[in-house]
Parts: sequence; structure tokens; C-alpha cells
Amino acid sequence: MKIQESGENYLETILMLEQKNGSVRSIDIATELDFSKPSVSRAMSILKSAGLIIMDKNNQIHLTEAGRSKAEAIYERHCLLSHFLEQILGVSAENASADACRIEHVISAETFDRIKDFIKQQENNAVGEQQ
Repeated sequence: MKIQESGENYLETILMLEQKNGSVRSIDIATELDFSKPSVSRAMSILKSAGLIIMDKNNQIHLTEAGRSKAEAIYERHCLLSHFLEQILGVSAENASADACRIEHVISAETFDRIKDFIKQQENNAVGEQQ
């Protein structure tokens, strides 16, 4: 199932909050994204219907296997694109992160893979030069 950019942002936020805090509630997401609780509640309902999250009896939000896989892929794109923009192209950290947030949702798999390969090549070249 194809989810919208906003759904991808929610999944990425759930993953990041889970890593940071150990657990995630709707209020945590609302605070992190500066969204209203009703907006987050509606989004969680959509993600739940899509089988990407589950909510336990204590209203803790958990990623399903499919949700975690999607969230990790989005987060990998974000981290790699931020690194590329900041470290390779020299974009400020703030702009690199903001731009990566926008790019991560629209970039093709092919282009992402080529950027990933380019970064690996650059890192390998740097290691070779140090030796």
C-alpha cells in the first residue's frame, strides 16, 4: 500500500521517538511535530488501518513489521541525504536536514541507490588516501 508523504513522516517520527524514549504515545508525536492531537489521532487511525501500527491497551503506539520496515527505509533516506547534502555538498546542517525531509519522499530508488554508491566510493577513497 502506498502511503502519503505525511504518513511517511509520521512513521519516521514514531521510529525516532521510540529510539529516543523507548515508547511512543500520540501526545509525543503531536509535541514533536507541533500538530494538534486530533490531527495525530486521525493519522494514527489511517496508519492502523493500513497495518503499519498497532496501539496497545495503554495507548502506546508500536510499529508493525511492515511499519518498521517502511519507517527504517525512510529514516535511512533522511540520514543518507542529510549526510550527502552537508558533508559532500557543504550545505548547512539545518538546511541539509530540512531539504532531506522533502527529498526523501520523492527521490527514486535508482537515484537514492546511486547517491548511496557515490558516498561509499567517496568514503573508500578517503580511507585509501589516509593509508
